[in-house]
Amino acid sequence: MQKLLIANRGEIACRIMRSARSLGMATVAVYSEADAAARHVAEADEALPIGPAAAKDSYLVAEKIIAAARESGADGIHPGYGFLAENAAFAGAVEDAGLVWVGPRAESIAAMGDKERARTIAGDAGLPVVPGSARLTADDLSGLDEAAAAIGYPLLVKASAGGGGIGMRQVDEPARLAEVVEATQTMAERAFGDGTVYLERLVRRPRHVEIQVFGLGDGGGVHFMERECSIQRRFQKIVEEAPSPAVGPALRARMADAALALVERERYRGAGTVEFILAPDGAFYFLEMNTRIQVEHPVTEMITGIDLVGLQLRLARGDDLSGLALPDDAPGGHAIECRIYAENPDRNFLPSPGLLERFSPPPAGDGVRLDTGFAEGDRVTPFYDPMIAKLVTHGADRGAAIEKMLAVLGDFHVDGIVTNIDFLRRVVAHGAFREGETHTGFVDEHRAALAAA
Repeated sequence: MQKLLIANRGEIACRIMRSARSLGMATVAVYSEADAAARHVAEADEALPIGPAAAKDSYLVAEKIIAAARESGADGIHPGYGFLAENAAFAGAVEDAGLVWVGPRAESIAAMGDKERARTIAGDAGLPVVPGSARLTADDLSGLDEAAAAIGYPLLVKASAGGGGIGMRQVDEPARLAEVVEATQTMAERAFGDGTVYLERLVRRPRHVEIQVFGLGDGGGVHFMERECSIQRRFQKIVEEAPSPAVGPALRARMADAALALVERERYRGAGTVEFILAPDGAFYFLEMNTRIQVEHPVTEMITGIDLVGLQLRLARGDDLSGLALPDDAPGGHAIECRIYAENPDRNFLPSPGLLERFSPPPAGDGVRLDTGFAEGDRVTPFYDPMIAKLVTHGADRGAAIEKMLAVLGDFHVDGIVTNIDFLRRVVAHGAFREGETHTGFVDEHRAALAAA
């Protein structure tokens, strides 16, 4: 693989280009009309337009991506995350076109992308699974009330094809069950083209802990420890860290063994993340598997010294990775990532697009990493996810990483739009966060303390 097309935009496109260049690969960017002057376009060796601003007319059109690869002479495609990254049909189409797909087999993407099916596969592989129901279709809700009663309230209604917190709603009482199921089915059909849902027990005050895995495609694989991603808003992550303050060596070994059992069962290929919910009593349950590089992968890279994107590219081009393992000289320590969004936390995190009149992040280096696809003078459009940067700090221990994060958040200046920077500072400075007392309801529980003064 000598020339790589990145089927994405923004910070992840720029991030992939760094690893590709380090391996001697030329890079090709694609861009919509809204992104013609974007940073990822400027940083690529060449760039091709793929259509109008709306993602459904550009970044989500597989035929345009493959046509761009052919036109540019690219021999491989990396999807990044989001957009077509977990689209099994796209993965298959890339390989059918004679191109290298930098990702897992299409069959694995399809199996893990169907969340209800993934639960069954995980259970068969021996992973602990949260009690739940079979899938429910719009024309067959038979047994709904009985299934809910067996699971118990409160419970979650989840889209079978959902992920990343999208297509998940809580139900606290039987009277609202049918209404929420119907609303979730409608949303799932619109968002994923699949309106089936299932019910799942709600574990109270859980942590969201995930194991970073890398499969070799033959049943073998390794893990690169865990990340905790419990600080979320609207079921979507905003602060991540590695390792988890709640996971010690024994629990880490059990969770990693479970994750690798799924890698072996699926003969998984490449980077992936097996996500768990960790209950207050120490029990953990399979949540889902993400068959792509994760937004939060930098914290793992900071504590392991591993270039995860580089590993993806090396495996895809056929390098021998049979001796892959966590390096003996891994940096260790602790890393924290804050996602910087163009959004207003005081208006329920409403996106805040506009001109970046000032975009002055803290300098990278000395345990500070910045991943971004923006520069001063760029415009944050309403067409895509409003994340504008990922700020990562590394320290000898968790306390040092927290103090460094507070310092660099204070040195991150943006004018022209509203951001969540001050909100993130309040999260990281909060006493409960400092003590590692985090769970997925942290933001809601401490909403008053986290609100702007």
